Amino acid sequence: MSFDARPLTDPVDPRAVRAFAAELRARGATAMSGAAVFAIVVVALMAVIIVPTLASVMIAVVSSSGRGLGWGVIPFALVGIAVALGIVLSLVGWRRSRVTRYRLNRFAQANGMAYLARIADPPLPGMIFGMGRSRASSDVVRGTRPRFAEFGNYQYTTGSGKNSTTHHWGYVAVKLDVPLPNIVLDAKGNNSFGSNLPASFRKAQRLSLEGDFDRYFDLYCPEGYERDALYLFTPDIMARFVDNAAQLDVEIVDDWLFLYTQRKVSTLDPATWAWLFGTVGALITKFDQWARWRDDRLLAEHRAATASAGMTTDAGALPFAAPAGMLTPPPGVAQEGRRLKRGVSWVTVAAAIVIGVVWIALRLIG
Repeated sequence: MSFDARPLTDPVDPRAVRAFAAELRARGATAMSGAAVFAIVVVALMAVIIVPTLASVMIAVVSSSGRGLGWGVIPFALVGIAVALGIVLSLVGWRRSRVTRYRLNRFAQANGMAYLARIADPPLPGMIFGMGRSRASSDVVRGTRPRFAEFGNYQYTTGSGKNSTTHHWGYVAVKLDVPLPNIVLDAKGNNSFGSNLPASFRKAQRLSLEGDFDRYFDLYCPEGYERDALYLFTPDIMARFVDNAAQLDVEIVDDWLFLYTQRKVSTLDPATWAWLFGTVGALITKFDQWARWRDDRLLAEHRAATASAGMTTDAGALPFAAPAGMLTPPPGVAQEGRRLKRGVSWVTVAAAIVIGVVWIALRLIG
């Protein structure tokens, strides 16, 4: 997947940046986060209230002393400088965000793709998209050739009040030809203290593969789908993931493949785009093999349904087209293979134990 990275670094026309920002506002394509609104309010208060107040205090100090400027005004001067610096930095950040959106839009156009500044609550089935609240993708770049692929930054918030936390992810979403079993590759290269994924899975679903693959990934597949995982992850496909995606967590769910990272994906860094485009290009050349996978359990589900209804399981009774005398499963996944069963992470267990010990100690002391 070759690409033109020049729009990411080429000089920009300030008038074009302003025009694009106005276009986004007119389309309602941008929305300020709560943090951005708070920052704007703080800057406005500093500009309107704090700065004049500091100036008045400094004038009063000088007038009362009758000796001109002295050491007494230094603290006020330092506060004034800090306030002015905060205003300048806020304005610089605001302008930089507008330039970033403009560059990414031009980058998307130059590569036959489309740019979306923000998508609220994106309707994607990956594990990170069902977490928390205030879910939103930003700086989304998506294309449809040679197959649909979407690159974006994503965030969601968990907890409330002082205990709230905003989680940031970068993701790549690639559309597959057929639904596949829910399979997760937890990359070991980006873990610190245990897995960095926002969900944990039952140990019984862990599958060991041949070669060096286990050195780079922990693979989870639904129980009973081990043979299917081996069919999908042939040695050549495992090599593609090891060579190109060893620092990315991978999830296959429904007819999507997701690549996750805890750094920005949609960025102005040409090297990041080269890496991601190369990774996607290396993987999609093998997806034709996956398009031929079928879940034989769908036939068993159909037989059970027809038997309970007193029907015969001939080709004419199938709810999908099949050649005479051949019972071929349709594209799809049986119920037990659609989602991995969640587990409890050791971090959660350890936190619960610590809280319990502290609670018992406080009770004993009291």
